[in-house]
Amino acid sequence: MAEQTITLIVVDDHPVVRDGLRGMFASSPGFEVLGEAANGEEGVELAARLDPDVVLMDLRMPGGGGVAAIAELTRRGARSKVLVLTTYDTDSNTLPAIEAGATGYLLKDAPRDELFTAVRAAAEGRTVLSPAVASRLVSRVRTPAAPGSEQLSAREREVLELVAKGTSNRAIAAELFISEATVKTHLTHIFGKLGAKDRAAAVAVAYDRKILG
Repeated sequence: MAEQTITLIVVDDHPVVRDGLRGMFASSPGFEVLGEAANGEEGVELAARLDPDVVLMDLRMPGGGGVAAIAELTRRGARSKVLVLTTYDTDSNTLPAIEAGATGYLLKDAPRDELFTAVRAAAEGRTVLSPAVASRLVSRVRTPAAPGSEQLSAREREVLELVAKGTSNRAIAAELFISEATVKTHLTHIFGKLGAKDRAAAVAVAYDRKILG
């Protein structure tokens, strides 16, 4: 059975970046770039019109930044998943992008294979978080640990390691020979112990605390 083509749009204010990404995906089977936008507002309208599987979103753009665009796509209930491509791992907009509804976060210097893998994962709704980005996010997602706070169990650590690789709940269940319901229960416990509200934040905290890495 042929692999389904993943459609995407590129939202970035630099034409060279847009051209480079378009050429990269055009040269690889399984992807189709439907269009490009130079700022967040244009990106929202383009996503609404073309309904891509994935939106590759820069964060800092004149005429409408990425965070506001992600929030608007979330508000509209857009089907498209947003994969943020940020230039700097110190970008202070990255955590707001998580909160706004982005699915993945990579640096623009990521290897092409890593980017392709991230786009495929994002299309499936799986979280992809660059370790470099995670290390910068953690100071803003961390909540102070209460005295005597619980440590992750061995099983919870296994689940979190798979989450960090972008593994879906179903695939985690299959790999660990447990049910999806059990995976969700483990994730609930992990979020509580790490003081994280979602998968991306949990991975970020885990990198900082050397649980992962």
